[in-house]
Amino acid sequence: MAAVQVGYAAMTEQFHPRELVELCQLAEQAGFDGVMASDHFQPWVPAQGQAAHVWNVLTAVAERTSGDLGPGVICPSFKSHPAMVAQASATLAAMHPGRHWLGLGSGEALNEHIVGGYWPEAPERIARMWEAIGIIKKLFSGKDAKHRGEHFTLEKTRLWTLDERPPIYVATSGPITAKRTGREGDGIITPGAPIEKVAGLLAKFADGAREVGKDPSAMPRILQLHLSWAPTHEEAVANALREWPNAGMKFPKDDIRSPFDFEQIAKLVRPEDFEGRLLISSDPDTHRAAIQRYLDAGIDRVYLHNVGRNQRQWIDVFAREVIPKLHR
Repeated sequence: MAAVQVGYAAMTEQFHPRELVELCQLAEQAGFDGVMASDHFQPWVPAQGQAAHVWNVLTAVAERTSGDLGPGVICPSFKSHPAMVAQASATLAAMHPGRHWLGLGSGEALNEHIVGGYWPEAPERIARMWEAIGIIKKLFSGKDAKHRGEHFTLEKTRLWTLDERPPIYVATSGPITAKRTGREGDGIITPGAPIEKVAGLLAKFADGAREVGKDPSAMPRILQLHLSWAPTHEEAVANALREWPNAGMKFPKDDIRSPFDFEQIAKLVRPEDFEGRLLISSDPDTHRAAIQRYLDAGIDRVYLHNVGRNQRQWIDVFAREVIPKLHR
């Protein structure tokens, strides 16, 4: 049985950047391998309370750890032009060779609406993402690049600091995007979802990879998984309701613009709303079994986020009782 890579999901919207860097360092020392840091301009709800710039956080994390690291995920479209994302990514890769990967997605209004303008429907957001990825790939080639497309313009330029091309992992939750990710990406990132859905996404991803002659088994298949663990079930439930009520909202959240709107909606969330969406348990083995099911479905890299403030206690328990028992 092969060991599985289990990394730490660093939530910039939930912890002060100094504390978050310390937690990433503590997680690696305990046995977690790698960091996926979220990209937020605002928290989901005011109770989370933070929103540090992801590239600053990753730079500090990189100096204090030795594992892989990347943003999970950047939207290279509205508040961040793809050229700026490419420059930031290439710089981090140059500073920490062989460690950095670039996670990209189509974005949410919560973070992207801040620069104003029209917030489009999902198909256009996805189209913008693919066009942006094309620009980033041109810049990652190291050659002069230019682009004039439907959504973006890039005048002739190049990346002057580019030691290596970071791999591009695309976040997707739909079969069409998953298949195209197999063709055009270097790996796939998917959020926690029912096992059947994840397995279907991985199958489409593999189909797309094989269409262009790539071996899908050699491409990272990444899961970001939110969970709630605490010493008692009651505390784990309370943590989920207070810190991560967005997981109990059974509707698309891409169009909501304000943490204060999410806060009002959160008042309607009940413990039963987390069923099938966020595992809440005080039993580490229950969490281990749930993670193992994703690995059995084809996931080969997992970044875990415990939604409570009890990060140090959770890191210690999972490093001892969960991570060593996982396999693929």
